[in-house]
Amino acid sequence: MKILSKYSLLTLLIFSLSACEGLVEDLNDDPNNPADAPAELIFTGVQLANATTHTGLTARMAAIWSGQMKGVDRQWSDFHVYNAGASNFTNMWDNIYYGTLRNSRIVLSKVEPLGIRVFAGMTKVTQAHCMGNATALWGDIPFSQAAQIEEFESPLFDSQMDIYTSLQSLLDEGIADLESGIGIPASGTDIYYNGDPASWEAAAYTLKARFYMDTKQYDLAFAAAEQGISSFAGSMYLSHGTTNDVDRNFYWDFLGPSRGGDIAAEDAQGESYLVTLLDPANDNYRGNAKTDESARFNFYYLGADQAINTPGRIEPNTLSLSQGDTLNAMFAENASFPLITYQENILTLAETSIRAGNFDAALGYLNEYRAFLNEGGYIDATYQAAFTLAYEPYVAEDFAPGGMENADGIAANDALLREIVEERYVTFYGQTIAWNDERRTRGSLEGIPISPNIGAELPWRFVYSQFEINGNPNVPRPVPGPFENMTIYQ
Repeated sequence: MKILSKYSLLTLLIFSLSACEGLVEDLNDDPNNPADAPAELIFTGVQLANATTHTGLTARMAAIWSGQMKGVDRQWSDFHVYNAGASNFTNMWDNIYYGTLRNSRIVLSKVEPLGIRVFAGMTKVTQAHCMGNATALWGDIPFSQAAQIEEFESPLFDSQMDIYTSLQSLLDEGIADLESGIGIPASGTDIYYNGDPASWEAAAYTLKARFYMDTKQYDLAFAAAEQGISSFAGSMYLSHGTTNDVDRNFYWDFLGPSRGGDIAAEDAQGESYLVTLLDPANDNYRGNAKTDESARFNFYYLGADQAINTPGRIEPNTLSLSQGDTLNAMFAENASFPLITYQENILTLAETSIRAGNFDAALGYLNEYRAFLNEGGYIDATYQAAFTLAYEPYVAEDFAPGGMENADGIAANDALLREIVEERYVTFYGQTIAWNDERRTRGSLEGIPISPNIGAELPWRFVYSQFEINGNPNVPRPVPGPFENMTIYQ
């Protein structure tokens, strides 16, 4: 599957207007820069722009701030200690508002009047995917008035809870459109599911469940996840290839050719928290008589004796068959990247079940997921062959006080909840949703016990783009810093 380069994407989207800044009138009247394009072409660009908001700087920053990686060089050593300013987020903010929201609204303006409903539904789900990620990371943001510069040159900032409510309604509209079966786009338009309405509908329900998890509406999250992605094959992944500046994995490109050595998983203060959970040699190793994390640890990380960019320190794994290596790692050159997955959906069913007090159902969902992992799960086949793994089913006694997963003697339900939350954290490696979970459960018995990289506080949010601060008088004042909590986590 061909993925356009980030440079091609900028060319494709050059006609887009800003969500949050007034542009010079008639700027797009240049005959060399077309002010319009077919909906199919715009939509592919929307999908690519959306993907960058889940796989680019935001994902790397979230991985560092959630204890999965460490920034060790150049500006990433500053980001590691939460010194991330407004200017650092400008490009990603542009991808959200220029590339995704504005252009998705252009697509809808083209297809909805014609009754092309499946195409409209795909567009609405993609828009919700992007904007849900944005509000989870920044809190209150422009949404209802954003990317409509003709009507709102300086859009208001909607409250975070209002945005989540609007996104649930948008997803409901998208699901209804997808269920209509009317108006499937041409083959090749949709780079996620190639226009399959059933796959899109399942992904929309998993996304609904994600947003209900963010807002701690666990009963609604369970109901949505019941209709969500039910198999690994139904997961939404972003495909990658091996062509320079065209389709290579964003993580691979950053961790290798572009900025190799800026990010590791170990520094002078020690290993990242996720490494301690997965490394069989670490005292904090989560493995036990039923769990062998050797394959997953090596799939995720290069050991200190194998490190390519940070010799002597553990680092994220970028080994690639396409580069002549014998293994294909999590961040291989052509490795697909998870966007909305079966893994997320079934672990949501597990967590929401135990939060509802249904121990047996929660254990059943967890064991279903463990059976998937025991067959290799999402771990590349090269690592399944080269390293050992085991995820045998748990039984209720394992979570009883003094049991295998309850050495500190807490209530069995709490022990099972803690294990499920930890499994989510481990599974969502390199994804922004891992940080969402960490913040959502912070301070609770089941929360991920990461320590601040510096000082005594953990960050709660990203900083608004400098572009937005300078150009929109409706930005909250004073501008919230990283350590100011947001509504959904209070």
